[in-house]
Amino acid sequence: MAASNATNPSLMRTRKLTGLAIFTAVIVVLQILCTFVRFGPFSITLALTPIVIGAAVYGAGSGAFLGFVMGLVVLITGILGWDGGTVNYLISINAVSTILLCMLKSIVAGWAAGAVYKILARKSILLGVIAAGIVCPVVNTGLFILLLSLFFRSTLEVWAGGTSVMHYTIISLTGINFLIELLVNLGLASVITRIIKSGVKKLRLEK
Repeated sequence: MAASNATNPSLMRTRKLTGLAIFTAVIVVLQILCTFVRFGPFSITLALTPIVIGAAVYGAGSGAFLGFVMGLVVLITGILGWDGGTVNYLISINAVSTILLCMLKSIVAGWAAGAVYKILARKSILLGVIAAGIVCPVVNTGLFILLLSLFFRSTLEVWAGGTSVMHYTIISLTGINFLIELLVNLGLASVITRIIKSGVKKLRLEK
């Protein structure tokens, strides 16, 4: 079977697309559910875990695609008002910047997770998983803070209510969300490692 698969790249592509479709569905469901769980004006993001797994198994490009899916769901649910109206409020200020805020952070986070995993997994898959699990929420939250501060500084000043904008953004606005996202990824590191090993093993057999 392995030999026949090696001469059938279309089968490999089909299985990769199937795998990405499954990860896409999981991300959509998780992100929709998490839309209703908020600390402050923004919801938590548990969809980073399947992004890390998909990026590790299929590469940084696939991680970027899965990040795009997550960002798109965030944007759509925000436009529908499921986030309490925060996205619609930001769109009313600057629509292009709001789209970038929703999309870019998760796309880059997915790509970065795949790139870091690829480098470190050569030494240890677990090390690669832990590093990717850290990098993904760090990049996602870091870019979110950067873009929010860059495009919506005056809005942040209003939300901060006279306190330090940077302190408010990092601690009050994103702190709890970031810690939850990070702890989920690290807490599931061993489970993620087993999933990745199984996925990588199947891909090797197909080659």
